Amino acid sequence: MQLNKPKLKVGNTIVIASHNQGKIHEFKTLLSKYKFNLLTSSDLNIKDVNETGKSFKENSIIKVKSIPNKYIAISDDSGLCVNALNNKPGIYSSRFAENCGGWDHAMREIYDDVLKKKNTDFTANFFCCLTIRFEKKKIFSYQGKIKGSLVWPPKGGMGFGYDPFFIPHGYKKTFAEMEHNQKILIDHRSIALKKLIRSHLIDS
Repeated sequence: MQLNKPKLKVGNTIVIASHNQGKIHEFKTLLSKYKFNLLTSSDLNIKDVNETGKSFKENSIIKVKSIPNKYIAISDDSGLCVNALNNKPGIYSSRFAENCGGWDHAMREIYDDVLKKKNTDFTANFFCCLTIRFEKKKIFSYQGKIKGSLVWPPKGGMGFGYDPFFIPHGYKKTFAEMEHNQKILIDHRSIALKKLIRSHLIDS
């Protein structure tokens, strides 16, 4: 039951188990009003981990387990899932970009792959699984998803990753065209984090 879930308190030290500066910036912005003491993997000299999981949830758990047990740790695994490509690149979103030589090349390749499909369905979603691990190894995961469509050419200079390539449903701008404070309040990571806060923040 929710009443038995561990609770976060103002002033808690929480380690963001990530080396992705875009994600870290989003986490710090979204959590700023709760006055936690936020650290990152780099602050603890913890190297990036190999994401060997077969799902977003498995990878997010691998990341939080990289942080010493004495800390509360949070991390997410997220990616772009393109309907016409059977939800690829999915959990391999970052690695796909690396293999392509960068985000710009990855977006071009994804777009070309969709064009090869007869139905040219450009709908997609950003998916996130956010995991928190408390000191006594209690682990909880929360999911967030936002639907939208791919756009070509990519637009906008803000955001990171595939943000210039994605327009969320109900909006006319890509994530990378939106102001940071607007984008992070509606994206997949924010949706998952709101679920976590509702479940674990005292007096939330």
